[in-house]
Amino acid sequence: MVSDTQPSGLLPPGSRVGIVAGSGSLPVNVAQSLGVAGLNPFIFILDGEADRLAELQHYEHVVLPIEAAAVGFDHMKAAGVTHAVLAGGVVRRPKLRSLKWTPRVLKVLPRLAVELALGDDGLLRAVMRHIENAGIRVVGAHQVVPDLLARTGAMTRVSPNAEDERNIKAALEAAKAIGRLDIGQAAIAIGGRAVALEGIEGTDGLLERMIPLRDHGRLAGKTGGVLVKCAKPAQDIRADLPAIGPKTVLDAQRAGLRGIAVEANRAFVLDFAKTIAAADEAGLFISGIEVQP
Repeated sequence: MVSDTQPSGLLPPGSRVGIVAGSGSLPVNVAQSLGVAGLNPFIFILDGEADRLAELQHYEHVVLPIEAAAVGFDHMKAAGVTHAVLAGGVVRRPKLRSLKWTPRVLKVLPRLAVELALGDDGLLRAVMRHIENAGIRVVGAHQVVPDLLARTGAMTRVSPNAEDERNIKAALEAAKAIGRLDIGQAAIAIGGRAVALEGIEGTDGLLERMIPLRDHGRLAGKTGGVLVKCAKPAQDIRADLPAIGPKTVLDAQRAGLRGIAVEANRAFVLDFAKTIAAADEAGLFISGIEVQP
């Protein structure tokens, strides 16, 4: 879904947004929304992570490995970037011995060694701090292009029924529990109980793992089920908000689920039109749910 209006009033006149682009659709969707609004973004493409290169390279950009992040931030600053968005997946952590050495990196080397050993949330906070130390304000993609966020209620022709609502409640509690431990953002419930939790493999891996579980003795004969994704309770929502897209829908269908529920106003529905169309074609629901702390 691409906005046809000015993205968020958060940006004062003269602002320029830089996107640190990893994998998936989010960096592309953010860039497209900014472009349509007449705001030309600068893209720092993470080499080896970003996978929609042709679309990202349409904009002014630099391609550098994650180990050269400090150099990438300098490129953004030189290009007049005032606000930065972290968008897309990053699988690999930087290797300390492969870092691009700059005076700024050498100055914070002891801190970097500690930060690279942090969990996902801690590392993201550290990255954001380094960007802001370069004189660029970090903002969330949802603050710049809020039209990418899931709305409340069913976004598809199919809506959750009573059994689905029971599964949503169970999966949501499980997703919040693993979120508090900085493990993942998603869970699957069938028959009113959580049966699979997201781990290091991410949502794609969770859904792939769900397929053979259908033949497990305790699940045999049970149909339906719901995938729920929500933000981790303590995470900095400027980065790594939950997201679903067309592939999530296809994987959910392969896993035999009836639908997907995501946190309203704190989760992205990427490639919105394609995602909703895929769900309608598959007969699945996509619903935005309100999540209490």
